[in-house]
Amino acid sequence: MIVLGVDPGREKCGLAVVSSSGVIIKRVVPRAEFLPVAKELLAEHNVERVILGDGTGSTEFMRELTRALPGLDLAIIDEQHSTEEARERYWQNHRPRGWRRALPITMQVPPEPYDDYVAVILAERFFSRA
Repeated sequence: MIVLGVDPGREKCGLAVVSSSGVIIKRVVPRAEFLPVAKELLAEHNVERVILGDGTGSTEFMRELTRALPGLDLAIIDEQHSTEEARERYWQNHRPRGWRRALPITMQVPPEPYDDYVAVILAERFFSRA
């Protein structure tokens, strides 16, 4: 099964196409580009289900998706602590360099958006539940 994980947000959102065997693609997009990019990913990767985090703006995202894509298979997943998990995973994949190596990772904020990591975690939570 292939799913599209969505971390909804006001300014930007994380998207991740994930299968039971791993991440296919992940990205962060501005909120205004969400629907066109989501539609593109759904078609390009034969996504069977959308996994939507229950955080900021999730109700609006759900309405937008169901209106634009009637019959879409949609699951809502608890986002609790997903941001912290995503930050940790970001630092695992992007080791700090220079002066940042001297600071504990727990005290650092990634220098770029990492909402795509949250989307991956939401998809993984879905797979672990299924």
